Amino acid sequence: MKKAKKPKPELLVIGWMEHLDLPELGLHQIKAKIDTGARTSALHATQIETFTREGKDWVRFMVQPDDEMPEVAVESPIYEWRHIKNTSGIPEERIVIRTKLKLIDRAWTIAVSLTDRSNMRFPMIVGRTALKRHNIAVHTRRANLTSGLGQ
Repeated sequence: MKKAKKPKPELLVIGWMEHLDLPELGLHQIKAKIDTGARTSALHATQIETFTREGKDWVRFMVQPDDEMPEVAVESPIYEWRHIKNTSGIPEERIVIRTKLKLIDRAWTIAVSLTDRSNMRFPMIVGRTALKRHNIAVHTRRANLTSGLGQ
């Protein structure tokens, strides 16, 4: 007996830059670059420190969702440690968490590595793995295509 396939959501065309939410972390309107050249998504985090809660590894860190917003303290269970190449192509060990990404009326769980992106233009990059199987196309010459849609 074949397992019934879930119907694909309608094609969503997004811009190369979007503002999105990570609601489980209490982060909203994060300025993110949609980077299909990157495999893993990354979030700008500072003051990263690990701790144990009820026998599980957790991480505490600070995030500034946008230049105009104040820093926010966030805590999350650690999903894994992973070697990820930075923008210079040098592998570094990073903490990876799993959290919901919300874009307009769609939400799904993604893996996000934590790293200091203070020298980058965007506090977050969304890599191709986060977009896979969600019927999303990226318009390379347009930004903020989801602004005002279904919010």
